[in-house]
Amino acid sequence: MALMGVAGTTAEAQVTRRQDRTKKDDQQTAGVTMRMKGFYEENPVSESSKMWERIIYRQIDLNKPANMALYYPEEPTENQESLFRIILRLVTNGQVPAYEYLDGRELFTEQYKIKVGEMLDRFNILYTQAKGSTEKNPKYQIEESDVPSNEVLSYYAIEKWEFNSIDNKTTTSVDAICPVLHRIDDYGGEPIKYPMFWVKLADLRPYLTQQSIFVDDDNNLAKYNYDDYFQLCMYEGEIYKTRNLKNQTLMQQFPDPDDLKVAQDSIENRLESFDKHIWVPTREELEARRAAEEEARLRAEGKSDDIVVKEREVNLDEGDEEEVSEPRNARSVRQQKEDKKKDEKKEKKKKAKKPKNDNSGAVRSVRRTR
Repeated sequence: MALMGVAGTTAEAQVTRRQDRTKKDDQQTAGVTMRMKGFYEENPVSESSKMWERIIYRQIDLNKPANMALYYPEEPTENQESLFRIILRLVTNGQVPAYEYLDGRELFTEQYKIKVGEMLDRFNILYTQAKGSTEKNPKYQIEESDVPSNEVLSYYAIEKWEFNSIDNKTTTSVDAICPVLHRIDDYGGEPIKYPMFWVKLADLRPYLTQQSIFVDDDNNLAKYNYDDYFQLCMYEGEIYKTRNLKNQTLMQQFPDPDDLKVAQDSIENRLESFDKHIWVPTREELEARRAAEEEARLRAEGKSDDIVVKEREVNLDEGDEEEVSEPRNARSVRQQKEDKKKDEKKEKKKKAKKPKNDNSGAVRSVRRTR
């Protein structure tokens, strides 16, 4: 009986090990291992250390030069592949989870994971069952010509702006992205936007680091990868929504295009200047800010570069003289005013003692005669 128990335990252990090994093999892909995935996992900042947070939604238009690195090449080459092709392949292979686009309510939970087959049917993307596909773990294969990469002309991105007590600085990160299809219906007209699904950027990072990209036409070396592109915020995107109680987009809040533009610029300025309002600027920062403002004023007046440089040097010299004579605190200011008043009183007394007929010539003494 004891031998049978030991044998049964050994058999169960072998089955468990084989299952674990199978799971690991399924999770590994070419160029990406479990160890690499663990390397890119970040420990989230605890809620207790967060002092401020702002959630921003941006629309990344791939027609803008700064964003074209996400679109090209249209057809995959030996070393280059567009972002959407990478995302779609990872989602259809079951390597990366995707979540439903819920029109402003982003819930990245198990309940809202998409069913890939239903998503492909919804957007009329042709596919076949891939090798190794099962009912519990379905996998899909899409021919290169059937991938609608030329219709994905924009992305939605969720940005997180955070300030925490650990780093004592503002950090910006992309939380998730959503590919958006631009399709023209049977009647023509303007393309209609169809958001497909959300993908967490943390799930994509191990794969995005494997793809080098060109970011501009001036340098033909692929110096960055897709992960660098998002981590360094190299994209350009206009704000279309901020997280709010009413869950409304900026267009719903500001129907007028001019008011919408003013609101977008106002949000951008507040985000960029948030750090400036937290810390007291140093003397060097104040001097640099003053010099920049003065230079901007001179250029706005249409003065040439030579005049701008000369006047800037003169202003800096005058500023140094003022700093020497400037009192250091309010008490010294009061003391200086009191001293000035005392000097004025002394001058008045001297003038009062002076004879009225004060001639500038020689003074003749007059002696009394008997």
